[in-house]
Amino acid sequence: MNNLSKRLSLIKENDLYRDCRYFCSSQAPKVNMEGKEVILLGSNNYLGLCDDARLKEAAIKAVNKYGVGAGGSRLTTGSYDLHRKLEEKIATFKGTENSLVFNTGYMANVGILSALCDRKWVIFCDKYNHASIIDGCLLSGAKLVRYKHCDMSDLERKIHIYKGKNNLIVTDGVFSMDGDVAPLKEIVKLAKRYEILTMVDDAHGVGVLGERGSGTAAYFGVSEHIDIQMGTLSKAIASVGGYIAGKKEVIDYFKNLSRSFIFSTGLPPASIAVSLKAIEIIEKDNKRRERLTVLSNWFKKELKLMGFNTTDTITPIIPVIIGDAKKANKLSENLLEEGIYIPAIRPPTVPKGTSRLRISLMATHTYEDLSYVLKVIKEQGRRLQIIEG
Repeated sequence: MNNLSKRLSLIKENDLYRDCRYFCSSQAPKVNMEGKEVILLGSNNYLGLCDDARLKEAAIKAVNKYGVGAGGSRLTTGSYDLHRKLEEKIATFKGTENSLVFNTGYMANVGILSALCDRKWVIFCDKYNHASIIDGCLLSGAKLVRYKHCDMSDLERKIHIYKGKNNLIVTDGVFSMDGDVAPLKEIVKLAKRYEILTMVDDAHGVGVLGERGSGTAAYFGVSEHIDIQMGTLSKAIASVGGYIAGKKEVIDYFKNLSRSFIFSTGLPPASIAVSLKAIEIIEKDNKRRERLTVLSNWFKKELKLMGFNTTDTITPIIPVIIGDAKKANKLSENLLEEGIYIPAIRPPTVPKGTSRLRISLMATHTYEDLSYVLKVIKEQGRRLQIIEG
């Protein structure tokens, strides 16, 4: 136990200690955080559906009809007609033959990769892929080859060196800490050229990109060329859970061999009902997505004009790169004192020397609130000598 204390002390000394922030209200542009109203700029609730009345009504109806718990794993007693409806809905939404719902995106990635691959496989993995992908790769026992972030030349070079009999390229669609998008067209070309399977984690792309908000693969027009489309129900869809979408045979395989699916109690009916309603709204309502794009482009432009180091992305994820973990932490704390919550992201979530504030916008943010945020972040950026002025 003494060793644990030493490790914790070291984490605190390096400004890498993290703790939970507790909300006393729904995920919305403004939230009650431990008794204080703050503008929330760190949520993955991209379309602002977490507090939508239609989703609440769907949950209440499901509770009244089905109760509150699933009662067992999906392959024993935990499957409901709602689960089947959602899986059919996701398949149509993603343009695939079938889909399978997991309890979380993390469990989906771990379950997919560990069931598909073994020591005979080689997995080519973007260096900035989500931790759940890395953990799934490691659990599989496959040879893990990490290529430079979105660098197709490096990927092809490593394919030449390491390609085996069974191979997979896996990438995030939208990278959660940088907000940039994987070059899926180029990845598909390489996969076809070298006969390699492809998998895309589209957790942060669904609801934000593509025709009807169906994600990154649709945005690039390569949906039919991605072998495994994975995603979550907890970001723009405003519920909880993960999924895999693909050919019927592929889904049947994972239903029978993915341990994180087989040995987990099914998601509760209320969450499934919320996901169904949210996807229905996303498919029909382009206005939220359009407004989110306009807000994000304007906000990024203003930050750049102030001199902040950020990236030019097509998503509502806006990293403000600070570099030093202590300074990133201090900026986040100062903003919170002014009624603005933007989490400081530090190693090991991001590489050393790239600590940042991860701003994520909602379609329901107002220009008035965001103008106030810009004013304050400019003042604090100058005070901490992050920007000139």
